[in-house]
Amino acid sequence: MDLRDLKTFLHLAESRHFGRSARAMHVSPSTLSRQIQRLEDDLGQPLFLRDNRTVTLTEAGEQLKQFAQHTLLQYQQMRHTIGQEGPSLTGELHLFCSVTAAYSHLPPILDRFRAEHPNVEIKLTTGDAADAVEKVDSDEADLAIAGKPETLPPGVAFSILDNLSVALIAPALPCPVRAQVNQPDPDWAKVPFILPDQGPVRRRIELWFRRQKISNPSIYATVGGHEAMVSMVALGCGVALLPEIVLENSPEPVRNRVMILERSDEKTPFELGVCVQKKRLHEPLVDAFWKIVLERKIAE
Repeated sequence: MDLRDLKTFLHLAESRHFGRSARAMHVSPSTLSRQIQRLEDDLGQPLFLRDNRTVTLTEAGEQLKQFAQHTLLQYQQMRHTIGQEGPSLTGELHLFCSVTAAYSHLPPILDRFRAEHPNVEIKLTTGDAADAVEKVDSDEADLAIAGKPETLPPGVAFSILDNLSVALIAPALPCPVRAQVNQPDPDWAKVPFILPDQGPVRRRIELWFRRQKISNPSIYATVGGHEAMVSMVALGCGVALLPEIVLENSPEPVRNRVMILERSDEKTPFELGVCVQKKRLHEPLVDAFWKIVLERKIAE
């Protein structure tokens, strides 16, 4: 059996979703189907029962799942043992974070990791920070930098990197939105807001609305990604609440078109950290990266 086929099968056995597993394993849906078919041909048994709504393991699938878990774990441990005799670990490590985190918090961690393990290939994907925990929980990323959600999935570990201040930002150039917020006592219920479509920052702005006693806010748009929120504020579309570090790492032409109205006075700051599936902490590459995160935290 091909180890790649076993890895793909094991992910599908846990996700029970062909599309999600295809994305996580970086293959096309047709390639994924061929890999599963190859395993089924080798064993002479179907591994999955499929209909339009569900994917479930057959009895043969359950047995292969246990075999795959045991085989891949032994293989990883063997590679780790062999690697200790050489200069470094080898393999691929898939990371996910926002564009901002790729500039602000990831570089010092990667510098240390690459210095200790130069033969490891880093695969970095950037996107909406609100998706980070889900990317890890669904195995689409090995580790991710994420804002800590109100409730973490039980199988995910989280190590804090930084406590970030949150700022309410508005257009700096003359426009109707700036005229609204420059009033002595702005009517916040009428000021258009740019909101993230999900995630911890969305929760923060909802709490802000409640403190302002705004039951029906004016929402100009909901977007994915804090960086896009800064751009929309710079264009005069509305105001937004987001981690101040996003503004600090925005391109200067955009940053100069935005002003900070107020900084959050909440006792609990926005927690940024690295997340990983607990069950994967025994894997050599994941463990090596996680240890650097923990050591950096202790050093600070």
